[in-house]
This record gives sequence, C-alpha cells and structure tokens, in this order.
Amino acid sequence: MGIRDNTRKNWHLPDNAKIAVSVNLALEAFRHKSQLTLESRPGKTDHFSLSYAEYGARAGIWRILDLLDELGIKASMSTNGKAAELYPEAVRAVADAGHEVVSHGWENDVLNEDGDPAKELDEIRRVTKAITDAAGVRPVGWTSPGSAGSDNTLDLLAGEGYLWNGDQADDDLPYSRKTRNGPMIILPRVNMPQNDLIMWAKSHNPPSVIWESFKDTFDELYSEGQKGSPKWVEIVLHAHMGGRPTLIPTVRKCIAYARQHEGVWFPRKGDIARWAAKLEGFAT
Repeated sequence: MGIRDNTRKNWHLPDNAKIAVSVNLALEAFRHKSQLTLESRPGKTDHFSLSYAEYGARAGIWRILDLLDELGIKASMSTNGKAAELYPEAVRAVADAGHEVVSHGWENDVLNEDGDPAKELDEIRRVTKAITDAAGVRPVGWTSPGSAGSDNTLDLLAGEGYLWNGDQADDDLPYSRKTRNGPMIILPRVNMPQNDLIMWAKSHNPPSVIWESFKDTFDELYSEGQKGSPKWVEIVLHAHMGGRPTLIPTVRKCIAYARQHEGVWFPRKGDIARWAAKLEGFAT
C-alpha cells in the first residue's frame, strides 16, 4: 500500500506546515538542439539552439545561485550526465552550496525506448557516475528528459538505489509505487503553471504570467493547508531560461510573497521524498 492508500488521510508536513514551496533548477546539455530555436532544420544540428542552452552553464546557473543565496533557499537541480561532464565546476558549485543534484538522463533531447532495458540501465549507471564525479555526492532522484521515462525506468532506478522519480503528473502529493526492486517515491510534477519553459519561454508570455500562476496556485493550496490538507507548489528555472535576468525579479517576488505567510516549508525535492518515505515507513 502507498501513501494514497494508508496515510493520505494523515498526510502532513514537518512542523505542521501548511504548504511546501520548492525550487527546481535544470542544467541541461543537448545533442542536436535545445528547446528553443530560430530555425527548424530537421536532421541538422542547430548550433544557435545549442548556444542558447550553453548560456545556462556560462551565466544562468551562477545568477540563480546568487539569487538562492540571497533568498536563503536550498533548491534541487536536474542535470544531464553530459552536462555534468561538460560543466563539472557548475555542478560542484551547486552541490557545495547545499543544493540537491538530480539525475536527468544523458542528453536532454535523446529519450529511452521501452524495448531496450539493458541500454537504459547502462545509461542510468553512466549518468549516475558522471553526476557523482562532478557533484561529489551520489544523486537519489531521477527525472527523465521531458519526464518521458520508459516502462522500465522505475524498476531500474529502484534497483540502482534511487529514492524518488519525477516523471508523473498525476497527483498533488508524493506517493509510493511498487517496483520489482522495492518501493519508489513518486514526486508528481506540481510545477507546470510555474515552469519557465512552458509558461514563459515557449509561450511568449511576459514574466508576470509566472507570478500570477504562482500566486493563484499558492493562495489556493495555502487555503487547503489551513483547512488541514497541506499541499506542495514548485517553481522551475532552467539555467538557460530562468537564469537570464528577465525572470529573476519575478522569482524574487514569488518567494517574498510566500514568506509573508506562516507555516511555509522550503524543502529540496529529496527532502520531500525522504519525508514521504518516512510516512510510508521504509528506510532511505
């Protein structure tokens, strides 16, 4: 039985917080092109698009680290194995600052298929080693590129000692799922309305849309928490998008708004997973 079955009615946050607010970063590397391009050239490497992504390691992640230090918040950062090899100084700086480094596949524009679990296992091990070498600490969480895991992902991750996975978008709260290799904590994507890629960069919206989405979501969930059903909201900042100066004031505004309220917990994603596992009654 999972949290949905046996502890959902008793779900609570540490110190009886009314809401959890997390910040998730992404430092990504690509093979052919990143999420944004000026020209679509099927089958061709898009060098401009790759340069857009490289901004994350050259400038964006450092600006975000300064912001998090200013705000006194510890975040999580999803990073590709290739990014860990290309930008080890950035990954180590994130880990040394106390932020969680999360595995995010090898290359962000290359996905795994359902029919080749052996190949996927090799990739999981390769990614884990690259991130561990760069960060100096082994990752316990995994979110697939585009959250596009395979049928085998959870079984393989559990077998490799991972605690949590973030490839689902089916709930407001963590829950556990059985795998062939033991339980896995699922941290559903609660960040879609506050995701810089979805709501700002690709949608051509002004930064204010992120603020409006965060405030409305926070207010609704905080009200639920006041009634005894605490929830969780997350902001997502890709280093090559949200790390640009345009969005930083909006993030600062969101966190300041949350801090105006009592009973707000600011965890890393791994902290949420460990809390959920504790409620589940299994060791981490």
